[in-house]
Amino acid sequence: MRERPLTDFCINGTQWCMRTTLDIDDHVLRQAKQLAAREGKTLTRIVEEALRERVGQPRRNGRTFRLRLLTKKGRLIPGVNLADRDALYERMEGRG
Repeated sequence: MRERPLTDFCINGTQWCMRTTLDIDDHVLRQAKQLAAREGKTLTRIVEEALRERVGQPRRNGRTFRLRLLTKKGRLIPGVNLADRDALYERMEGRG
């Protein structure tokens, strides 16, 4: 999936985009600008990618998550075709 810059979501070229002001350390900003130039990207793109990478990482609290599935015994009902999604919905909703 191609990631789109936040500026792609502007409507009709207006200033309806999300904008914010950040105070960034001069050294970090210089490095980000150099990286953008080397990769042929905008500074905005570099900052977005860095934020996506950081924000997208799951938090670790030291405990392993274990998903427990709730299972129920069931039975096949005569005349129900499990491969027919629409018929199943109609049956579940009491229409069939």
